[in-house]
Amino acid sequence: MLGSKRKARLKEKARCAAVKGAEELDARVPLAEAVRSVLRKAFPDHWSFLLGEFALYSFLVLLLTGVFLTLFFDPSMDVASYEGSYGPLRGVLMSRAYLSTVQISFDVRGGLLIRQIHHWAALLFLSAIGVHMLRVFFTGAFRRPREANWTVGVTMFMLALLEGFAGYSLPDDLLSGTGLRIAQGVMLSIPLVGTYASMLAFGGEFPGDDIVSRLYPVHILLVPGLLLGLITLHLLLVFVLKHTQWPGPGRTGRNAVGLALFPQYTAKSGGLFFMVFGLLAALGAVAQINPIWAYGPYRPDVVSTGSQPDWYIGFLEGALRLMPAVETRAWGHTLTWNPLVAGVLLPGLLFTILYAYPFFERWATGETGERHLCDRPRDRPVRTGLGVAALSCYAVLLAAGAQDIIAFIFDLPVSAVTWVLRAGFFAVPVAAFWLTRRVCLGLQARERELLTEGDASGLVHQSVDGGFHPEHRPVPPAEQYVMLVRDLPRPLEPAGGPAGGALPRLLHRVRTALSAWYHEDRVPYPLTAEQRRKAAALTAGPDRQPSAQDD
Repeated sequence: MLGSKRKARLKEKARCAAVKGAEELDARVPLAEAVRSVLRKAFPDHWSFLLGEFALYSFLVLLLTGVFLTLFFDPSMDVASYEGSYGPLRGVLMSRAYLSTVQISFDVRGGLLIRQIHHWAALLFLSAIGVHMLRVFFTGAFRRPREANWTVGVTMFMLALLEGFAGYSLPDDLLSGTGLRIAQGVMLSIPLVGTYASMLAFGGEFPGDDIVSRLYPVHILLVPGLLLGLITLHLLLVFVLKHTQWPGPGRTGRNAVGLALFPQYTAKSGGLFFMVFGLLAALGAVAQINPIWAYGPYRPDVVSTGSQPDWYIGFLEGALRLMPAVETRAWGHTLTWNPLVAGVLLPGLLFTILYAYPFFERWATGETGERHLCDRPRDRPVRTGLGVAALSCYAVLLAAGAQDIIAFIFDLPVSAVTWVLRAGFFAVPVAAFWLTRRVCLGLQARERELLTEGDASGLVHQSVDGGFHPEHRPVPPAEQYVMLVRDLPRPLEPAGGPAGGALPRLLHRVRTALSAWYHEDRVPYPLTAEQRRKAAALTAGPDRQPSAQDD
């Protein structure tokens, strides 16, 4: 009895001490309110906002499986004879990198499963980043104040491509070795420094002795560390800048409506992690990927038939196949344009455009205020058309990466397929832009018809004089809200250019022409002046005044 009272007193003293300590800590470092505000932060409840989480959780799976594979992989190009359990390769000389990868696949318990989960997770990681960036682009979520987050996302995408290529090249099999040979050719095409870059990377003449051992720390330490830091920065910016959201009742440019971070969104997001992990585990168990034992070890004098890289590098392969073999000889030097244009200038141009686009659109359109509501792609026909045109260009290059297989399957001359794809590289994006723009305007016209006439109910009335009249019902208020609350800035005024020389006036004319090109394609909706004022107020961010939406 006495012992129980003593224990109760000690517990009470401990509780009082803990409470007092927490109060003293909070008085000096007020964390309670900050933690409470973070846990109550609202995240919009829409499936499109989960695309970034697919990338995050596939990255976590990559880290977990990569740690396992690191324990057994030997990043060495020293030659050894394979004596493992895979019969067709017994006695074959190969690098220790290839040998250890085959041993992971056949002699380490669960090794093949982890290898395949790792490879599928890499593909999902890159796919999720790409689709997430497309969502951000088509909805205008890259605009102020989120330009920095867009830049972080583009950098992560570039690093993910480098990470995927490095990991793809580590096994030193015939397929990845062919890819490294192409990469070395691209390095050699760089004027002045190409030869030195190749010798530095490969440790001598190709294939050298050092490329795998140099790619290994890049793949397991350098790039993952950079990605981890950028992901942390990306999430911090999302917290600080608040999440974008789709237009809807109660959602404006000045608030965020959705699930609280804890416990609702945490439970939802945690469930998504286990779904992603389960999907990747199922793919790793039943869907074979990258069977290096079927390709064999790399030999410089052998190229596997029908070799294709992973999809994220396929567009560079296609560009190399489409670019004509043109050389320029001058001052004792030879400039090879095929690998230089396709392997250096094209990806450089791609990422330059990605980095610069938010700032270019802001300059061209004159939209300087904050934007927190997502655009519907149909409301921005030019931007949507440009995005679809870029995707169609990528699709043509991806198909060109398999032009020999296409020719074989359809029994066509390879040269004919190549010339058709060369023409498609220029013609398809133009056609895709025009068609997408017309589709967006058609969707706007359909919405105007719904707002003015209502939606067809399927019922028909017959009048006394024998006429038939279809019955229409009004569009529900929630759908009307989404249609009417759209941010459509006016084109810049062409008159009154800046004072100064000819160059500022020329830039002003170019800017006004681009602004008209961006904003003049629209279908006016039947809004009264009061409705326009309210719609502008809902889309306006905290730092700008409402503006008229439609004429």
